[in-house]
Amino acid sequence: MAERVLVTGASGFIARQVIAELVAHGYAVRGTARRPVDGLDDVVTADLAADAGWAEAVAGCDYVLHVASPFPAGVPKSDDELVRPAVDGTLRVLRAAADAGVRRVVLTSSIAAIVSGYNDKRVRTEADWSDVDRSSAYAKSKTLAERAAWDFARESGLELVAVNPGMVLGPLTGSGVNTSVDVVRRLLTRAVPGSPKMGFSLVDVRDVATAHRLAMESPVAPGNRYILAGDHLWMREIAAVLAEEFNPRGYRVPTGSMPTPLLRLAALFDPSVRQALSFVGRSELVTADKARNELDWTTRPVRDTIIDTANSLIEAGIVENPSKKKVAV
Repeated sequence: MAERVLVTGASGFIARQVIAELVAHGYAVRGTARRPVDGLDDVVTADLAADAGWAEAVAGCDYVLHVASPFPAGVPKSDDELVRPAVDGTLRVLRAAADAGVRRVVLTSSIAAIVSGYNDKRVRTEADWSDVDRSSAYAKSKTLAERAAWDFARESGLELVAVNPGMVLGPLTGSGVNTSVDVVRRLLTRAVPGSPKMGFSLVDVRDVATAHRLAMESPVAPGNRYILAGDHLWMREIAAVLAEEFNPRGYRVPTGSMPTPLLRLAALFDPSVRQALSFVGRSELVTADKARNELDWTTRPVRDTIIDTANSLIEAGIVENPSKKKVAV
């Protein structure tokens, strides 16, 4: 009989790839969501903000992959709008898992729990934690939620692993565009006139999904954090990859720079741009050597990830294909 895995937030960008990875490797998968999930028959209605449904969700499961977490499109009015749901929701899932005798929980954290609040050039590892007093609300929520998870695991004896992805790109598996993929959409549609001085440590969603499975299976993983991210890329470098591949097809990806004052002006009118201000001028310098060495984790070339992201936006009709535009007569 196949081992059963609960994936929280089953309709999300990362969770859908995690589910596909698990199914491909013979696991029975149950998901939690507030509504039905295409392609997944075993779905339990459960919300991170309420106790209802969680006992049913974890019943009979060998593992829990807690992927669900709020990611804002803009800056919240108060940090608690993100921090409290993230912390309380994580503890709610872990308590249910411990009560049900789940073998292991893999928590989807973020490098936002490792690199935030600093602006130096030191390469950070899993031993580092973000400075919450100098972090954005999102980074603060990820940091405090992960710390709460480790505290709970130590007190309860629950087997826990945390994975800490960088900025996740890759092909879409459902409708809609999440915050990270929207960077590619904006460049591909020329929704921005150029690239602001901001950058990210990128990782492919398919590689993140593989890492979740490896963290779940590995005998050395419990009690560990694993950074899942590649080299830092400035947004202008991402634009250059897109321009080389897509401008010959009729797109007009901007390859110039966007002055920071112009970005700050745009942020007055666009909440998602306001959220991005915390990345301006900051390098995300991390190493994923621990995941490579301990989990035997491998990643695909970042150029492939960027191009596959863009192609999926075009195939989904989210970004218009210039070759299919009707010619006026």
